[in-house]
Amino acid sequence: MTKRYPPINPKCPHFLHGGDYNPEQWLRSPEVLKDDLRLMKLAHCNTVSVGIFSWVALEPEEGRFNFDWLDRVLDNLAKDGMFAVLATPSGARPAWMSQKYPEILRMNADRVRILHGARHNHCYTSPVYREKTALINHKLAERYKDHPALLLWHLSNEYGGECHCPLCQDAFRAWLKQRYTSLDALNQAWWTAFWSHTYTDWSQVESPAPHGEWAVHGLNLDWKRFVTHQTTDFMKHEIAPLREITPNVPVTTNMMGTYAGLDYWKVAPELDVVSWDSYPTWHGQEEDWRLGSSVSFIHDIYRCLKGGKPFLLMESTPSITNWQEVCKLKRPNMHRLSSLQAVAHGADTVQYFQWRKSRGSFEKFHGAVVDHVGHEHTRTFHDVAEVGEILEKLDAVVGATIRPEVAVIYDWENEWVIGDLQGLSRKRRDYGGTCVAQYRPFWSRGVPVDVINMDGDFAGYKLLVAPMLYMVRPGVAERMERFVKRGGVFVATYWSGIVNESDLCFHGGFPGPLRKTLGIWSEEIDALHEGQTNVVVPVAKNGLGLTGRYQARDLCDLIHAETAEVLAKYGADFYKGRPALTVNTLGKGQAYYIASRNDDRFHDDFYGALVRQLELKRVLNANLPKGVTAQMRTDGEHDFVFLLNFQPATRKVNLSREAFTDMTSGQNVKGNVTLPAYGSLILCRPHAA
Repeated sequence: MTKRYPPINPKCPHFLHGGDYNPEQWLRSPEVLKDDLRLMKLAHCNTVSVGIFSWVALEPEEGRFNFDWLDRVLDNLAKDGMFAVLATPSGARPAWMSQKYPEILRMNADRVRILHGARHNHCYTSPVYREKTALINHKLAERYKDHPALLLWHLSNEYGGECHCPLCQDAFRAWLKQRYTSLDALNQAWWTAFWSHTYTDWSQVESPAPHGEWAVHGLNLDWKRFVTHQTTDFMKHEIAPLREITPNVPVTTNMMGTYAGLDYWKVAPELDVVSWDSYPTWHGQEEDWRLGSSVSFIHDIYRCLKGGKPFLLMESTPSITNWQEVCKLKRPNMHRLSSLQAVAHGADTVQYFQWRKSRGSFEKFHGAVVDHVGHEHTRTFHDVAEVGEILEKLDAVVGATIRPEVAVIYDWENEWVIGDLQGLSRKRRDYGGTCVAQYRPFWSRGVPVDVINMDGDFAGYKLLVAPMLYMVRPGVAERMERFVKRGGVFVATYWSGIVNESDLCFHGGFPGPLRKTLGIWSEEIDALHEGQTNVVVPVAKNGLGLTGRYQARDLCDLIHAETAEVLAKYGADFYKGRPALTVNTLGKGQAYYIASRNDDRFHDDFYGALVRQLELKRVLNANLPKGVTAQMRTDGEHDFVFLLNFQPATRKVNLSREAFTDMTSGQNVKGNVTLPAYGSLILCRPHAA
């Protein structure tokens, strides 16, 4: 049975390929705009994002609008069979607006109002700013609702930041009143009796401030929740006229990886399709294959934000960034590899920032398809054109998705509370890194993974991994218990089940509501200094076949096995002989607890054993060389297999007796295949149920 999502917009049932286009910077150079269309064709681009920072070009003074230049751009795109991702311009407002309406300027946490400048610095609560954005969005939708080039709405740009102005303070208090109903309930949830911080009137509640209240963790957490709520509410305000006038044009906004300022699990439901901006620091101090697994982890988050629906790679650089600590060029093949990596994990687009390099200001040296030299005879342009040619051969992949048997939990609220806690090791809490460390052994074996939040649906997975689940919201532990009882395998790590949804510690022993499922009691946790280590020693004849000694660092949980079986013990320090790895049988399933932060070899052996025991499906029945991964999308009739080599050297993969078709050359492929340094291969085979 075919399992395929429809294309982003049926007007273009192909991969979208293009970039952020800023024609308003070149209105005095019509020859440049004319040549852009020629170059877009040469680069095999079919879509560009337009209008992202164009407000002052569209409304040079209040109430006077100028759409003539945008008309010409969209008309020319349509004439050449191309499409536009048309943006709302709220990411950067005109200077005249800041001058006339100072209330739209954000106020920082120190309660100082900012000046006009930069971008993403407006107040999401301001009625004036909401009125102005509604007006410009309404005019854009009315003018271009029937335009053949309009493919997709792009809301603002990288929503982010927070405002602490009086308007936002009032909105925060109103949000809290709705959440808690009474001040007594708020005080209890925030534990304000500590340090005599109890509130006796709603007017006393203010957002966290460096020169005021910053030590009430419940306040800090709820402020972050409010910022997500208010940003999402502003986004919905932007969407309203677009949906009213153009109900058949999908809406997206570009997100930023695991950006800590917003909980994207709360933002995504309001969008038709999600997109993100990916800027890894390739060829740096971290090995490329390690970084590659981290980027894959984020791609998988974005696919899962909409339940498996393909996402958009809205921005990536075709060459360099201009803002990383070291702005290093992509090595040969890396642009193709990183672009196809996104496609392999569910992207139906490859788009860039930017199409043409700006002549001046902050991003004049940021990578672009067209360099300052202005022609197509560059290495970067060739790399982009190559990707475009490949994407034109992959129509069959559009809408195909992934249905993994493994899920790893990544939860933004959990990230927030771990970042705010006082204790453990300040520099090495590393929630995100811990999640990726549990994910990487599957990536290395070509075992597909979903990355979900703790409120996600666990049904359908064989294996559920919850790294550092410090916060456990209501109902989560009960669903995890049911998952195990029904035959699922659950893995938790150190520092799980510590606090509730208000960041209040559980009573009755850690890991709180997970204690029955895991069958252990965590009495203490030891934080190790940098360079200090312990040893994890598997017990004889343990059920996973683990052998040898593994290194533990950073955090060692001192636990008691209650109903759980001990699989490994600590080998050093005063807690030598205490459990370091346990498994608890509950109903038809099992729950494992990893008590320490261990080396890669432990993760590889531990999860490798689970892959074998659970007979988890691998993309290829092959031993993949270190740094090579295999990912797959399927439509239920065909499997589209992506072999990706993140090593700076040639690697070989044995496909065994399976027969494939190379989707770029059309040739039959079997047996041994060779991947050059940073090489990639896209193969097709009949789907095996």
